[in-house]
Amino acid sequence: MVPGTPAAMLPASEAAKIYQTNYVRNSRAIGVLWAIFTILFAIVNVVCFIQPYWIGDGVDTPQAGYFGLFHYCIGNGISRDLTCQGSFTEFSSIPSSAFKAASFFIGMSMVLVLTCIGCFALFFFCSTATVYKICGWMQLAAGTCLILGCMIYPDGWDSDEVKRMCGEQTDKYTIGACSVRWAYILAIMGIMDALILSFLAFVLGNRQDGLMAEELLGDSKTNAHQLPKALASVPQISA
Repeated sequence: MVPGTPAAMLPASEAAKIYQTNYVRNSRAIGVLWAIFTILFAIVNVVCFIQPYWIGDGVDTPQAGYFGLFHYCIGNGISRDLTCQGSFTEFSSIPSSAFKAASFFIGMSMVLVLTCIGCFALFFFCSTATVYKICGWMQLAAGTCLILGCMIYPDGWDSDEVKRMCGEQTDKYTIGACSVRWAYILAIMGIMDALILSFLAFVLGNRQDGLMAEELLGDSKTNAHQLPKALASVPQISA
């Protein structure tokens, strides 16, 4: 038998099974990567929330120091020591209402992503497609919170504490002599991560729905082929 001839080709049913098996394997591999990057995104989100390096001093700043979402450190101009203040548990210590709002939204994003990771346990109890879609909505909401936090944060640059570090030229959305630090940049990159992960979660969820539909269709066809044989094997009762 010559390979490639019609006789050597696989039957349509076997070819469909092989395709379905490869399809499931690829979906699982992509799902594992999605879960790993979701965990990495959660780590990034926690780091952005905790670390106080959103903006910092520069060469021409009047004082040394750095600012985060709720925690900040500023020099006193006399010694090289920095005085640190601000805590998320004490909202009144945060120097600007914009910083308070940004802290809330970034914190909500962190909680949503950590909850999404907790939802991985639902894979053992619920439909895979349903879990993917739940996580997709959570990641989309986390990305939205990150966008709001990153957009609101510069609105607090006109506070007295920021001006004391960055100079009188500092104003809302004008950072003066200071510079943007790595935590702010990491948060902006996290927005893209959240949007990509949520899109991938919805794609995987729709793939699982399509796979289930194909399995149900295949079962219905198998039952339809087996039904005439089953009826033929039933003994006829003579009148």
